Amino acid sequence: MSTVLDRIVDQKKEDLVHQKKKIAPGDFRGFSGWEMERKSLSRALSNSGVDVIAELKKASPSQGVIREDFNFETIAAAYEQNGASALSVLTEQRFFQGDPKYIEQLSGNTGLPILRKDFIVDFYQIEEARGIGADAVLLIATITSGSQLMELHHAAVEAGLETLIECYDSTEFAMINFEVVKTIGINNRNLNTFEVDVHRGIEALQSLPDHLITVSESGLSTPEDIELLQNEGIDAALIGEHFMRQPDPGEALRKLMYKPEHEKS
Repeated sequence: MSTVLDRIVDQKKEDLVHQKKKIAPGDFRGFSGWEMERKSLSRALSNSGVDVIAELKKASPSQGVIREDFNFETIAAAYEQNGASALSVLTEQRFFQGDPKYIEQLSGNTGLPILRKDFIVDFYQIEEARGIGADAVLLIATITSGSQLMELHHAAVEAGLETLIECYDSTEFAMINFEVVKTIGINNRNLNTFEVDVHRGIEALQSLPDHLITVSESGLSTPEDIELLQNEGIDAALIGEHFMRQPDPGEALRKLMYKPEHEKS
């Protein structure tokens, strides 16, 4: 029986077949974002305390439309003004109602690095990410096999992009060459059932080599969650749905991060 994740990946592969007939990989070199100077995601997540990757996500397969009033430019600006260290932008169109055009329009108008969040299974998507102006790409270990994960990572680096490698648990660390990657996350959401356990990834992240930037993803929504990550030595949190459900996502970010006894330097 196929899972939601299986259906998303299968649909992505089918969509790519059609997209390649419309836009050849070499065409991305003519896109406005191709020659842009890249901003470092890993450097942005290297501050003291817990850095926040604030996400722009209109919908999800499990929740449907999360935010009807999705003015992505206004939300991105509010994130930047209220302390986000980076932006994560959904570009998957069918299941998350994302769009690569969001990154195209944001990339020249923010000082924050932009992570392209999608289901990347093909080198073509790496070229597209650079063309639209992304600074980094999400690579999901669970949807790769064999050497594919590191091949995609190397392709991203060759394209001048950084990666955030997302794992489900520590068993997937065997796929990763820790000497060449910079940033690794654990998704607190089970990608097959979409259930969330905020604590599930902490122990796995703590087992990683010290030089890596560690990211806790999904299900984080309170100052206590951020305090827990800080106390456990986790470097960053990727948060989207909580902010998208608030009247003012920027204000929600500010409130989440503000805790006087743990103010960032």
